[in-house]
Amino acid sequence: MTRVLVCDDQALIRTGYVTIFDAQDDFEVVGEVGDGAAAVAAARELRPDVVVMDIRMPVLDGIEATRQLAGPDVADPVRVLVVTTFNLDEYVYEALRAGASGFLLKDSPPAELVGAVRTIAAGEALVAPSVTRRLIGHFGERLRPVDAGASRPAVLAPREAEVLTLIAQGMSNAEIAAALVLSQETVKTYVSRILTKLDLRDRVQAVVYAYRNGIVSA
Repeated sequence: MTRVLVCDDQALIRTGYVTIFDAQDDFEVVGEVGDGAAAVAAARELRPDVVVMDIRMPVLDGIEATRQLAGPDVADPVRVLVVTTFNLDEYVYEALRAGASGFLLKDSPPAELVGAVRTIAAGEALVAPSVTRRLIGHFGERLRPVDAGASRPAVLAPREAEVLTLIAQGMSNAEIAAALVLSQETVKTYVSRILTKLDLRDRVQAVVYAYRNGIVSA
């Protein structure tokens, strides 16, 4: 059972999310709140599998709420799916840096929302690879590497470095498998090894790591 906490300052949107999730046999909505501060408090108390988080909210915005729930300094992070109104909202990248496990657009179909929550709950974050590629292109300057001449990390084997590069380009596991002529299960194994070796939580952190360390360039 996937336990979900819904956070949005618009009651109509919260009701829509709850209706969508309640229709799933394997979902349980553990709560709904209208601002970031309430989301932080509720998530810490209820420990949902995924928090569906709006960005622009009163009291505490979704970026700071995400940082407090899933940031790099959080000992026991909660997975956060950020939902935004705008296709290339500049706050999305900041939310990912704050620790969000993925993002989605508010006009996405219900099935895509449900699939995104399932993906994040399973730990296979970075939703919508096509949107990820566009975001990377749009924010190329923000993603300038700290060390533009960096080579692959010594802890990664050559094939793992290849997989990391393709993850950073916004490819899904299926796309990586096709590009490298591997099975999807093998790709999943490589992804898991990469995250473990680099001490990263999920694919979002892997993308940021790759760009910030000059492994790939925007």
